Amino acid sequence: MNISLIKAESAMKLKNCLIYFIFIFQYAVPQGFWGNEFPEPKIEYKPKSYVCYKTPDPIIIDGKLNDPIWAKVDFTESFVDIEGSLKPKPFYDTKVKMTWDENYFYFGAVMEEPHVWATLTARDAVIFKDNDFEIFLDPDGDTHNYYELEVNALETEWDLLLLKPYHDGKKVAVDSWDIPGLITKVHVDGTLNNPSDQDRSWSVEIAIPWKALEECAPNKLPLEGEQWKVNFSRVQWDVEIVDNKYVKTDTPEFNWVWSPQGLIYMHMPDLWGLVQFTHFSPGSKEVAFQSSKIDRIKLALRRVYWRQSNYYLKYEKYTASLKKLNLLEKPISGVPWPPEIVLTPSGWEAKLDWKDKIVIIQKDGKVWQR
Repeated sequence: MNISLIKAESAMKLKNCLIYFIFIFQYAVPQGFWGNEFPEPKIEYKPKSYVCYKTPDPIIIDGKLNDPIWAKVDFTESFVDIEGSLKPKPFYDTKVKMTWDENYFYFGAVMEEPHVWATLTARDAVIFKDNDFEIFLDPDGDTHNYYELEVNALETEWDLLLLKPYHDGKKVAVDSWDIPGLITKVHVDGTLNNPSDQDRSWSVEIAIPWKALEECAPNKLPLEGEQWKVNFSRVQWDVEIVDNKYVKTDTPEFNWVWSPQGLIYMHMPDLWGLVQFTHFSPGSKEVAFQSSKIDRIKLALRRVYWRQSNYYLKYEKYTASLKKLNLLEKPISGVPWPPEIVLTPSGWEAKLDWKDKIVIIQKDGKVWQR
């Protein structure tokens, strides 16, 4: 019996168990998983924006982005590192297009890639263990009840409904939830899983039915000018070619996104970009993106959430004092200030008056207006 082989197999099993444990721990523990300090983003909040036009013709989903309507639709800006200016720009380009009709929200992404590979074939596997493309949607912008979809080059999907971000509670991911009627197709400009040649890119077209988004969306179909919090991510692993196969190296993955987060963590929907819907068709009229005042007010209230989280980690209690939170001065120009902070049996709540509405944020990070 080969003792070295047995030891190697045992070590590999132990390594796989540790990876699984780390993954489960990372996504199972609430706010305290940050340790002794809740992180505040280290870059200025400048969300990317995009105007999403309504297509008069349905898209044929084949992964190629060659429908005539796509030629009239702009790409987003190229992806950047998830930490933004704190890290170098990605070495492969990634861009996305969006459009919609009465039935679907359409996405088309093109990813420059000299070696297209994928291994995972089981639906709802942890797809980001392969190179992948990811969509994040928070229709009403309250940071709760949002959607995540991941796809690899084998068209394997992992779709999730998040009741709230992982750091705001336990058992928040509804992994058993599937997007009914989802259509996903991948096109490889080259050859898949063939290390002997060099590829050019892989692209993916996705159609998400509005019917699947009704439970979290503010309307059955977007209204003119309606804005959603949206982001995209591309996970990219370094690989080596060993025995004519792709093998991941031990280096951490790269995380490239449309709108930078300022930290390596996608599950802060408040930091995502903004997509504005219009009922005009592509090329019929240029629609300007409207700067969102409510988004800035929500971000100002988010500072209360960040500071309260850190105050609790230090003192094991919350406070109604803006002075103790170091928030006496207005954190963002052009927003009403100061907020009213009230301690509640479950934690705290902060409110700001805006026009004829009240904007509220609470302990678990949910922010909304009434």
